[in-house]
Parts: sequence; C-alpha cells; structure tokens
Amino acid sequence: MFRLLLASLLIALASPSWAVQPDEILDDPVLESRARDISAGLRCLVCRNESIDESNAELARDMRLLVRERLVEGDSDPEVLSFIVDRYGEYVLLRPTTDGANIILWVAAPVLFVIAMLSAGLYLRRRETAPEPSSGGLSDDEQKRLKELLKD
Repeated sequence: MFRLLLASLLIALASPSWAVQPDEILDDPVLESRARDISAGLRCLVCRNESIDESNAELARDMRLLVRERLVEGDSDPEVLSFIVDRYGEYVLLRPTTDGANIILWVAAPVLFVIAMLSAGLYLRRRETAPEPSSGGLSDDEQKRLKELLKD
C-alpha cells in the first residue's frame, strides 16, 4: 500500500502541470491564459516532443519567460509566435505551418500511401491472372545431376 502511495505521489510530481513555475505566472489572468495557449503549441528544443509548458528544461523555462515578456510588452499572439519562430526556427512549432515548402511534407505521406496501395493492387491483380508455372518437373539430365550431387 505504501509503495502504491509513493508511486502515485511521484507520478503526480512528475506531471506536466508542475513545469510552469509560480514565479513565471503573470498577474493578469487574461495574459496568462494567452501565454499558456501560445506555449502549448511551442516545442521544447531539449525534450523534442513536449511543449514548453510541459517541459522542466531550462531552455523551456527561458522560452516561457520570453513568451510572457513579449505579451506584457503588448505583442499580439501571432507577433509572439513570429518572434519565437524567427529566433528558434520553425522546428519550435509543435504543429508546423502548411504553407510554402512544408506543403510538400504534408502531402507526400498521403500521396505515397495511395501510390503504394495502387501498386499493391496492380501486383495482386497481375498475380491472379498470371499463368500457372509448368509442373513438368526435372528433365532427365537434371535428375541425373541431382542424383550425382546427392551421392557426394
């Protein structure tokens, strides 16, 4: 029972809600809500697939503070995102944009999947209509050679 309580306490302490430190939280609840919305879509560059809100990395903390700083200075949400992307690159977005060269990445997987399914369908159709291989067996010369090989 004690181990179960200890395990649940450790899981609760490791949860993402503890990543944002109390000294980072803004006094204005509207700005804090905007900051949380923005930082939920930003990738921690240390942890890779966690948002900066979920990450305990020092870089994630710096990015959270930077988002809040820009909001306090009066930037709009798109301006804050633009500033962060200009500074850290588009990789920082958990959901990359679908314009420009990224459209190739968004379209490539479904297109390749459709091509693979069509190729598999054509292969199976040709295989059904292919003539059966002849079951004539081995010729006399081949049978003699096989017997010689098996004797050795």
